[in-house]
Amino acid sequence: MAQAADPAKPDAQGLSAPDADLGKAAASNFSTFTSAAERTVRTAPAGKDKAAAQGTAASEPTVGLSAKGTSARGISLDLAVAIDPDAQITAFIEWGDGSNDVFDTYGPTNQTVAHSYSEIGSYTIKVTLKDASGDRGINTLDVVTPGSDFTPYKPTRLLDTRLGTGGPKAKVPAYGTTRVKISGNGDIPAGVTAVVLNVTATNTTSGGHVTVWPEGSERPITSNVNFAKGQTVPNLVIVPVNKNGYVSLYNGGWESVDLIADVSGYFTRTTSSGYTPLEPSRFVDTRNGTGTAPGQVRGQTTFGAKFTGRNGIPDDATAVALNVTVTNPREDGHLTVFPSGGAVPITSNVNFRAGQTVANSVIVPVGPDGSVNFRNGAWNGTDVIVDVVGYYRVGSRGAYLPFVPERLLDTRDSSDWAWGPLGGQGYIYMPLSTKTPTNTAYVLNTTVTNTRGEGYLTVSPDPNTLSAYQGGWDTWPTPPNSSNLNWKRSETVPNLVQAGMGNNGIVDFWNRGWDDIDLVVDIFGGYQTN
Repeated sequence: MAQAADPAKPDAQGLSAPDADLGKAAASNFSTFTSAAERTVRTAPAGKDKAAAQGTAASEPTVGLSAKGTSARGISLDLAVAIDPDAQITAFIEWGDGSNDVFDTYGPTNQTVAHSYSEIGSYTIKVTLKDASGDRGINTLDVVTPGSDFTPYKPTRLLDTRLGTGGPKAKVPAYGTTRVKISGNGDIPAGVTAVVLNVTATNTTSGGHVTVWPEGSERPITSNVNFAKGQTVPNLVIVPVNKNGYVSLYNGGWESVDLIADVSGYFTRTTSSGYTPLEPSRFVDTRNGTGTAPGQVRGQTTFGAKFTGRNGIPDDATAVALNVTVTNPREDGHLTVFPSGGAVPITSNVNFRAGQTVANSVIVPVGPDGSVNFRNGAWNGTDVIVDVVGYYRVGSRGAYLPFVPERLLDTRDSSDWAWGPLGGQGYIYMPLSTKTPTNTAYVLNTTVTNTRGEGYLTVSPDPNTLSAYQGGWDTWPTPPNSSNLNWKRSETVPNLVQAGMGNNGIVDFWNRGWDDIDLVVDIFGGYQTN
């Protein structure tokens, strides 16, 4: 990471490469599958009697199989072929998707063969050993690709501790935990690998944070929602789901708090919708009539906007990834985002106070006509701004890999970051995918704190290459006309970001205010195309 200076002096003030360390964060996705050599089924060669075919124990070839995931669709297969030292045999590999590989071996050998599947899912690999007399042995191995595809889900409330929805009717105590059932809840199937939740902390009586993680695993040091006394704060979360089908929510505050969780989609290891990132762009702004009629959205009313077939979003997109901002609200309230063609769900995406500007990431299914609806749940008007950062579509290649949550940046931590706060109108560039260009986007949580004034954060791909920064011929980027989170003086504000990597694998974090801020960036997963 490096922090760029002002436009008149665009020098990098230090550089490291976070993408060099992301392999360890992703390692938990890559399960190992084995089928021992003893499972080799021997077959009698054609034209030979069974006794002659079997021969001695030493002459009976076997093959042990071991496979490990290497990417969203990639598998590395290890074959341990056991035959007589002077014997020749051919190994035929059927990958289970209609493709094949073959190699010859003389005597015992260990061979590694890589394969990439066109679709994520479960496959049976079959290896047949053959010699001049015919088939000599067969072994099979069931494998599952590491990546997951997205399935949109109608926005639904799964947890509300105020009402007892999905759990006890009671606040989550200080430093306490509650759980949310995902797999098998409603129409959500078993085998879910990750889930999209909008998590809201409300009825807060002190400051604190919420951490969401798969039940049964160690709670990470990262956070998903930060709140202060008296606030109602939502944040989008993409979190892995353990085999038991639950995720846990931890209240890191000094006093009890109510928690709400709404689902809008989930990931499984079956072919569904993949993710494609886009350059952030503004689709809706009620202040000037972009994408809709100009003027505030009146209280208790809904407006819709068409997203498919516009600005790079295909007609057959199943869901869109948005950043939704409420500004100039005349009173407290909430905004609900949902697909067109259906009733207003009992969910919320953005909670706001009178006069506040607040944003939240939203992943929402599109309706049958390609549109998404926005309902102002307050009794008075507000302006709504919508930026698009990507879309989901059947056939898109971006499969999701959840990572072990890791903190990539904390400008407050002088042991990892020597340059202190991020200055006004400056940016930090972070090379996340320069070494793995097939990682097209990452799921990050950005938190701004110790704010000295008001402003907003913009996250966008960097047009410079890493070589340009290292060589000193980089140019000052132009941030897009979009925003990811907004703050006022002395606020701590988080927001999830699905950061596209653009062409160079580098993402920029812009302080669009005029005063210093501290920035914290946590990583939770990535999208990979192979």
